[in-house]
Amino acid sequence: MSPNTDQLFRRLQQSRFRSRFHLGSKERQYCLDKGAETVQRHAADFIALRLAPAAPANDGKQTPMRGHPVFIAQHATATCCRGCLAKWHGIPAGAELSDQQQQYVVAVIFRWLVQEMNN
Repeated sequence: MSPNTDQLFRRLQQSRFRSRFHLGSKERQYCLDKGAETVQRHAADFIALRLAPAAPANDGKQTPMRGHPVFIAQHATATCCRGCLAKWHGIPAGAELSDQQQQYVVAVIFRWLVQEMNN
């Protein structure tokens, strides 16, 4: 279903587009203020609402480029739309994401956020 996450993160780092995303001071502070558990819950909610349906509304444009740390992480990790999920993660479009797939996406997003917070 998905590549090894270490391999995925190496590929993401090599992408000029994906590697340009980073948390700004406001997003870092948001993560600190809300805490890891809350931000992870936000990620799960965003994925369930915006990415999990078989045909998400505005697919390809449903994830803003800013406004929440999870949105930035989604672009950095290619979990922003069903097309990117298919291309980067091997999760085909056209079918609702399973609970396991949603958990995988949230784990990828959270890993990126942790790395950003620790840099």
